[in-house]
Amino acid sequence: MTIQHLQGLIAAPFTPMDENGQLNVSLIPSYYQFLKSNKVTGAFICGSTGEGVSLTNAEKKEVAQAWADCTRGDNDFKVMMFLGGTSVADCKDLALFSKQIGLYAISFTAPFYFKPANVEVLASICAEIAAVAPDMPFYYYHIPVLTGVGFAMYDLLQAIDGKIPNFAGVKYTHEDFMDFLSCIHFQNGKYDMLWGRDENMLSALVLGTKGAVGSTFNYAAPLYYDMIAAFEQNDLKKAQLLQQQSIDMIRLLGKYGGIATGKAYLKLVGVDCGEFRLPVKNMSAAQFESFKQDVAAVGFDNFKSKAAH
Repeated sequence: MTIQHLQGLIAAPFTPMDENGQLNVSLIPSYYQFLKSNKVTGAFICGSTGEGVSLTNAEKKEVAQAWADCTRGDNDFKVMMFLGGTSVADCKDLALFSKQIGLYAISFTAPFYFKPANVEVLASICAEIAAVAPDMPFYYYHIPVLTGVGFAMYDLLQAIDGKIPNFAGVKYTHEDFMDFLSCIHFQNGKYDMLWGRDENMLSALVLGTKGAVGSTFNYAAPLYYDMIAAFEQNDLKKAQLLQQQSIDMIRLLGKYGGIATGKAYLKLVGVDCGEFRLPVKNMSAAQFESFKQDVAAVGFDNFKSKAAH
């Protein structure tokens, strides 16, 4: 398989829920158009931001089908399906389904309850799942802050190289820049390394990343495209200031309880995906009013994603 190196911003979409916490997939076509209108080049669905670990396999299939239906024929928009991590059998089932409905790629992260003993075991799991859909690009999703599995990805690439024909690369959500750069240079840049930490994307641009997957691209894509443009024009001062704006925005995620704050941001740009499921905590109505004031103070209106026309 020829490995395509993806470029631009790939959003990690939130999974739309109704007021009862049930799926609201009817929102997905307009969500897709919203992302497209803000020059987002793909969607990494059912991942951390998409509450994949809080969805049943049947629900993941429903979400995947909705994204497949509305993006079919759009070769410029890549939909990548996160399979999960703890059940290899479930991951295989979702991989096969993703292939059948025509999604672009599949992704898998390390099991985080029974953890792999070493990188060779992790490589074996990847090989077993990737073999189910041999004509689909397969990405490993490296997010040790949530999985507790922190093997160097350079070691994983060494373990899988030449053994998994459809291994495309790594969604890299970690801060080890030494490891990341080594992966970019591995086998003369063979694998696609997608950056996954929005708050230090400028540092990844310096190392040569061309594609990134992130939650804040849902609602602040213009900020990051401005930062990329400033970097490419060698205006590092402007790029640094834009990265700082990103950091100021992301700090509010922590202030208001974490990942669920992203849905509040999305609501402010006109896409209401409801709330997160337990065990994630959502902000109260009073907190939302305070949040809106803090959002205004960081200049969100100046760089937020715009509604589709």
